Amino acid sequence: MQFHVQMFLLLVVAIFVQLVPVSPAGGERSGGKNRKRLNPVLLTAPPEPDPVAESYHYCNLPNRTQHSWEGHSPVNHKLLSIHVMIRHGDRYPLYSIPMTKRPAIDCTLSPKKNPSHPLLSSFINHMSQSGRAHWDASLSSLPRLPNHSTCEMGELTQTGVVQHLRNGAVMHQAYFSSQQVASSVVSQGQLWLESTGKSRTLQSALALLYGLLPDFSWPRLSVRQQWNTLFCGAACDCPARNRYLELEQRRQYHQRAADTELDQTYVAMAAALGVTPRVLRASNPVDALLCHLCHNLAFPCAAGARGNASCLTLQHLAVIRRQQGEDERARRAAGLYHRYAVLAAHPYLNTTAARMERATRAARQPFVFMASAHDITMAPLLSALGLEEAGFPSFAARLVFELWRGPEDKRAKERGRGSDRGPGERKKVEPAFFVRVLYDGEDLTFKTSFCRAHDRHGDTPMCPLGKFLSFVRKDIFRVINATSYQQACHARVL
Repeated sequence: MQFHVQMFLLLVVAIFVQLVPVSPAGGERSGGKNRKRLNPVLLTAPPEPDPVAESYHYCNLPNRTQHSWEGHSPVNHKLLSIHVMIRHGDRYPLYSIPMTKRPAIDCTLSPKKNPSHPLLSSFINHMSQSGRAHWDASLSSLPRLPNHSTCEMGELTQTGVVQHLRNGAVMHQAYFSSQQVASSVVSQGQLWLESTGKSRTLQSALALLYGLLPDFSWPRLSVRQQWNTLFCGAACDCPARNRYLELEQRRQYHQRAADTELDQTYVAMAAALGVTPRVLRASNPVDALLCHLCHNLAFPCAAGARGNASCLTLQHLAVIRRQQGEDERARRAAGLYHRYAVLAAHPYLNTTAARMERATRAARQPFVFMASAHDITMAPLLSALGLEEAGFPSFAARLVFELWRGPEDKRAKERGRGSDRGPGERKKVEPAFFVRVLYDGEDLTFKTSFCRAHDRHGDTPMCPLGKFLSFVRKDIFRVINATSYQQACHARVL
């Protein structure tokens, strides 16, 4: 009996010893009890990209909930100007798929059609007064509204107009309804609009401005044409830029050619329509297929076809979009496109930097600088800024640069009152200026190449304008081993 009692006590002691926490060897002892359970961290692979979901994101349908961080800043900061680059809104395809009917879309505007917007009716009426603006003669012949009952190739649709009316209304809420900007600031100054020579870019910009401005005034609007889609003005001559683009296009071709599933998909699509794969590829069918998806139309079939065997499908689109997504990720890794993008986007960035710098010195400057362009304009701009993760620009995408003036630095002001100065003399204290970069309403300032390393939790929670100016004028060329735009443009590219 005594033996069994001893064995039981030994067992209890052993169990108790196992329950006592033991400090790791060489570690410091904790000052208190630690009862926290440590669970292992499970590392799971990120979800596979969904090409169909990404295609709907590209459509940018105006019924999506939209959040905006435009116009946000610490207290006592003043917004001086906004510089906006947009991609035009939803448009009719640029290409037609051989042996199929074109999508049946009406491009005339009517508040009774969907999608619509509360401002659409007044916008239509207001566009009839556009003769009072200051237009470049080359743009004066373009229609202010889409107006064909059967859309023409590349024509802006009602969806595209509504997308930008909505963009403008969202920005109006951010800048004017929140009292970041007094209406009088805009009503007293000029508005500067630059557009390519396409009606869809001009009409998109007019829709956004109409939604943005509290009092849209034609006489204050100056409209200028940019003859090059890169908005490069007098700085378009850049041989190295063209060479980098040529090398990138060659890389893209080899990647597409090596994609067996993509090749088989084009063969199947061509067979369904009764054409050769080469003819089908040349028609860039993804452009028209995205139009069918965005407008909820049945996918096209061969003319006179009976049954689904002669029709294109969502799965065909998914394969093409899957390859485009993979190519986009490979493009970032290769780096050729980024070098092209730096040289393609620099003239616009340099112009924007110069306008910001002037706004810090002059009291009367335009509050709004608007540039209305294309995906091939905005994509290199995002890449040059280091925002490649933002993805390919959707319809009606918007990129906003905000220029802010900070409050007067009281400590610097006190330091300026030196005892060695004469009576009444005071060292001039320059105010601090800051820049924000927002893409589709999301603040990406601290993801840009020029402000990624800035300590936003320090004394200056906003990105100093000086960092942006230094980036545009010098640092942006480091990737090309150059110190200026001219040197980079005429450097030899192997």
